[in-house]
Order: sequence, then structure tokens, then C-alpha cells
Amino acid sequence: MILFLTPYPTGTAASQRFRFEQYFEALDAQQVTYHVAPFWEDKAWSILYNKGSNALKMWFLLKGIVRRWLLLFKCLRYDFIFIHREIYPVGIKLLIVVFKKVMKRKIIYDFDDAIWLPNYADNNKKFAFLKSYGQVPFLCKNAYKVSVGNAYLKTYASQFNDHVLVNPTTIDTENLHNRVVSYNFSNFVIGWTGTHSTMKYVDDLLPVLDDLIKKHQFTLMIISDLPPDFQRPYLQFIKWNKETEIEDLLKFNVGVMPLRDDQWAKGKCGFKALQYMSLGIPAIVSDVGVNTQIVSANKDGWVCQDLQDWRTVFECILHSPDICKKMGAQARASIVASYSVQSNRENFLNLFK
Repeated sequence: MILFLTPYPTGTAASQRFRFEQYFEALDAQQVTYHVAPFWEDKAWSILYNKGSNALKMWFLLKGIVRRWLLLFKCLRYDFIFIHREIYPVGIKLLIVVFKKVMKRKIIYDFDDAIWLPNYADNNKKFAFLKSYGQVPFLCKNAYKVSVGNAYLKTYASQFNDHVLVNPTTIDTENLHNRVVSYNFSNFVIGWTGTHSTMKYVDDLLPVLDDLIKKHQFTLMIISDLPPDFQRPYLQFIKWNKETEIEDLLKFNVGVMPLRDDQWAKGKCGFKALQYMSLGIPAIVSDVGVNTQIVSANKDGWVCQDLQDWRTVFECILHSPDICKKMGAQARASIVASYSVQSNRENFLNLFK
């Protein structure tokens, strides 16, 4: 039996959905019993990233802490305790010691970002302490196994644990991302999707796009939980919706994943590129971290080192958009072979052996 300790409710956060929730069917097929225990309840999740409501957020915080400690009365029925990212936030060390030393449970610690580095949305600075940045080494040391999203994260975790496995973020290409974009080049769409906290990277592309719009017709489509801070005549914003997520992504002709070359970006697992490519949409990515492992330059996408590279790629595809269709087909094949749920199923199940 497995107890999943998660930050967010099931089916809400991308990191949970694409790192382990989509393997629940595989656990069912193996007749493995599991239970998911989120820290934040559904009502808390609905306001967590909104401005204000600090008193209500604090109430939900206290409720979450109480629920965490009540798990001590239930955890003996589980063989494994799978902790995703942060366990939150008071008494972490004591809780882990009880799980491991007293109750002899095997802890699987999973993360897909450089979460030992401070990184939070400006409107939630008061709640930054919840991220428990300083607890990552302790959790790694006390884990039976550590599951990470890429080699950079493995290098970090291996300082504290000898049993670190790369469990890449994957895409369910059979049941979810199981369609391929139908190209319509009458209005070329450059697309980006992600949370508001990472939208700052799109800002870096605006000088290039502002210049290109003078010569080419295109739309910059942003899919996110909140609209961007900037306004442009060529911008179209679509609020992220789980029910329409795939349909909205299929409006892209090409997907972009700009990043800045810093320690946080090196820990990213390339999820945006994986989503684009799984739908037959070629990706344009920054030459940072795992991106160069996911995208084969000039084969199933493009890798850019600086703004001049971005300009060159945009000029190329806006002048000859048909190239996106050919590269998109190869992109889909690459994800199915190396970054799909089906290709990684046994690797995930091995965490619990």
C-alpha cells in the first residue's frame, strides 16, 4: 500500500498530474492499493494564488497542518510513503523521523524542480516559508529512494542519498495527449503555456516579436491561470482550463519555452516542450538544462542560445511555415518513444520495489 503526500488536490497541479497521478492506472493494474493525502484542500487551492485573502489562507494552512499530523494514526497501514515536493511546513523533521525510524515506513521523495532554491510568486511572499527550501537535503537523506525529473536534479540529490532514480516527467500519449495538431497557416500561432510565475520568460521575447510583427502576421497565444502583465495587439490570452487544455494547445503552430540560464532553470524538466511535441507541435526552447535532451535541434524542434537565435528561427518558420508540420510529426514520435507514460511505466513502478 502507498500513501501519496501531495501539496495540492488530485487533478489540479501539473507536477502531480504528469509525474505520478497518471500512473494510478498502472498501480490499479498491479492491484496496488494507494491513498492520496493533499495538504491543501480544494477550497484552499481555488484561492491560493490569488492576491489577498491572507486570513483565509492561514486558516487553510492550519487545517492542512492538523491533517498532516493526523496521518500518524493511519500511516502504519502503508508500506511506502511517497512525498511529492514539499511536505509542509511545521515539524517536518519530527514527522519524517516518526515515519522512518519509529514506524519503519519506506519514504519515496519526489521532485521535479530545483526546489532547494527560493522561488515564489510575488503575491504570496508572506507564505514563502511553506516551501521549506532548507528541508530538501533532510528529506533526501531520509528517503528510501529519491525520484527526480532529470540528471541535474539527480546530481544534487546524490549528495545525500545513494538511491536516486531519474523518473522523467512524462505524457500520456494514448489517453490524453492523443491527438495531433491540424495545421492552419492562415493565421500563424506562436504559443506558450504555463503558470503565471514562469510567464516572466516570455517577456524576454517581446523585443523580437515586436519587431517581427512589422513584417509578418502572427498571433502570440498565452494559455495560463492569469493574464500576462503586458498588452500587445498580436496577443491572445486563454485562461487555462483542464477540460479544454488539449483543445486549446492544438491551436498552436509552434510552441515556445524560453528560459534564463540560471540554477532554477537548470532544474526544469521541459514540461512545456513535452506537451507541445506530444501533440505534433514542434518546440522552440532555450539552450538550458534538460531541453537539449528533449529537443533534437533542427529535427523535431529548435534550440536557441540567445535572442538572435530566436529571431532567426521565427523568421524561418514565418517565412516557410510548412516546416512545422514535418518537424511536428517527428516531435510526436520522439515523445512516444522516450517521454510517454507507456515508455516509462516500469521505471515508475520500480520505485516501489
